[in-house]
Amino acid sequence: MRWPRPRGLFQTTAFRMSMGYTLLVTLAVGVTLGTTYLLTQRILRDNVDLIITTELNSLQDQYVLRGVRGATAEINVRIDSWGRIGSVYMLASPHFKRIAGNVTNWPFDGAPRARWPEFRIESIEPGQRSVHPVRAAVRQLSNGDWLLVGTDMSQDERYAQAFKTATLWGMGLSVLVAAIAGFAFSFRLSRRVGAVTETCVRIMSGERSRRLPVAGSRDEFDALAVSVNRVLDRLEEQSLTLRATFDSVAHDLRAPLQRLRGRMDAVLRLADLQPELREPVESALREVDRLQRTLATLLQIALAESGAPLTAVSRVNLSALVGELVELFEPVARERGLALTGHTDAGVFVEGNRQLLAQLISNLVENALKFVSAGGRIEIGLERHGALAHLTVSDNGPGVPAEQRRRAGEPFVRIGPREDAGGGLGLLLVGAIARLHHAVFALEDNEPGLRALVELPLAAPSD
Repeated sequence: MRWPRPRGLFQTTAFRMSMGYTLLVTLAVGVTLGTTYLLTQRILRDNVDLIITTELNSLQDQYVLRGVRGATAEINVRIDSWGRIGSVYMLASPHFKRIAGNVTNWPFDGAPRARWPEFRIESIEPGQRSVHPVRAAVRQLSNGDWLLVGTDMSQDERYAQAFKTATLWGMGLSVLVAAIAGFAFSFRLSRRVGAVTETCVRIMSGERSRRLPVAGSRDEFDALAVSVNRVLDRLEEQSLTLRATFDSVAHDLRAPLQRLRGRMDAVLRLADLQPELREPVESALREVDRLQRTLATLLQIALAESGAPLTAVSRVNLSALVGELVELFEPVARERGLALTGHTDAGVFVEGNRQLLAQLISNLVENALKFVSAGGRIEIGLERHGALAHLTVSDNGPGVPAEQRRRAGEPFVRIGPREDAGGGLGLLLVGAIARLHHAVFALEDNEPGLRALVELPLAAPSD
């Protein structure tokens, strides 16, 4: 399997969470400031409308009491003396001709339909003429005249614009601060997760002595790292105990098996056994040989899986090694009626143990020789693919179902129907050697047949 590698910052969950947090902050600040802005605008408009309504009622009362002359006098007094700043007044005839006020012309095309019409007018003020936005109310009086009372909205618009600008700046600065805080959080979290991931990758690659980093901040990451490190320490202790026990048993069995084989071989050579007795002894001798091979394979697997650093590492010419093994196995394949061929790219080099790599290729070829019937073919291929060397051993035999292919690397699992298929340790040893070389081992469907693929990292170019 391929071990996961740390991803870029922008692909991490921490970054997505920080961006989501930034969006939530943006939404919250936008809703808060936007609501404040709208409510402030509403309050200002309500105050203006209340003032306009109050003055409109007051002038209408003057009109009822004193007629046009009284209303005109009151309007002039308010304009010239104590009238509020920005006030707009106009008394017009039924045909919208100006009678009094500080508006030169009727600002509408007839009677306005809106309750609070807004428009721009030229106002008559001491010493100047200017155009202002106005919010007003219009009412038709009893004799058909029109009374308009309004307020200059210039100051309100300037205030609203200033408030809007402040709102946008506030939103922008809030988003910026949230984004910076989120980015810093995601960067810190990504670094810690990346360190944990890298350590796990190294542990799974064989560096069993490594442990998860503890930053000393006493947060949940440190608590998790401490717990996992304790588990790793315990597993390493159990692994060392189990490996020591296994090695001791294996070495203790090797000598008795060797003595047993020697004595049985001496019996066959020296004793004049009847045929009915010779066959059981020869069969037992073959079983002893199988036990010795199984024991030797188990020792190799234990060594490969021990987590010890790879020994006798050198720059291996894998192309030449594959060529040698093709020459070695070709006569064996020919005796069984099989065609064994090799197709390799020249000059493919890897860093590793040449003997173990030869064992890996040999196990794959021997596995194919067991299952491919006479007339079949076996191909050994070696190609460059980027920074990897693709080593393949493929055949056109009966193949292996997908479920068995997934279990092929498990101990004592046979992937063929034949009784002489072996003890189910060959592919387990292949997987162990591949992991020891930081390689990936997989079984694939060759349609028909089986294809074994080993992806090894290429060695760095020699100086």
